[in-house]
Amino acid sequence: MLDLEFSELSDTGRVRTHNEDYLGHVVPGSPAQTRSHGWLFVLADGVGGQRQGEVASRAAVQEALAGFRRAKDGALHKDVVTELVRAANARVCESEALSGRSGTGMASTIVVAALRFDRATVAHVGDSRCYLIRSGDAKPITRDHTVAADQERLGLVTAKEAAESSARHVLSRSLGMNLFVNVDIDEVQLLAGDVLLLSSDGLHGAVTTAEMAEAARRHRNLAAAAQELVDRANEQDGSDNISLQLIRVRSVERMGMYRGRPYKLR
Repeated sequence: MLDLEFSELSDTGRVRTHNEDYLGHVVPGSPAQTRSHGWLFVLADGVGGQRQGEVASRAAVQEALAGFRRAKDGALHKDVVTELVRAANARVCESEALSGRSGTGMASTIVVAALRFDRATVAHVGDSRCYLIRSGDAKPITRDHTVAADQERLGLVTAKEAAESSARHVLSRSLGMNLFVNVDIDEVQLLAGDVLLLSSDGLHGAVTTAEMAEAARRHRNLAAAAQELVDRANEQDGSDNISLQLIRVRSVERMGMYRGRPYKLR
């Protein structure tokens, strides 16, 4: 059976006066729920410079958590997380409408990871990321939805130019931007010992992938690893809110898929 341990942490940073990040999780309450629903982790970053970013991120996460709890037993995670993000987008748009002038421009990023059996299904919009840390190496699963990242994918600029561009923090896609949102979905097979890291740009904009992998490797206690990464982000930048979720895979349940249905491998 899939068995996990996790830790999550959010920090205002050294410059901002309030925290516009929000995160949450759903832990299965029984072995049966571990197989029927699995685990869910969600992180959202209210868009900096927009009004009530903290309202947008909280609304997005709360909607995703509630939707996951309502999901049908055994529903495909790819379908589930797609619907969760779309529902989160609708909730942010509704929150903006209800907030009047004070909510004009309300928006948020989101990254969602649903884990079951031996797989993680990741959905995201914006520049909050999910990394897979395996064998001492951290690699991003997600791709940023920013103007600079889009230009790099189109071959208009180099990776170095994109990293140094003034448009590297300008989102090309976010929750609340439109009533309909395009959701990117990725799926990875999990191995015992893998660590998933969900982060806002306050973390991955300040901490290298090597530092992420080293913290996960050195600390058996994930809370200590999370605190080290937040401390590093504050020391090396600290200009933004910093949030992360660390999920370590203790064991997996090897499964195959046939016509969209899982079956146990022997």
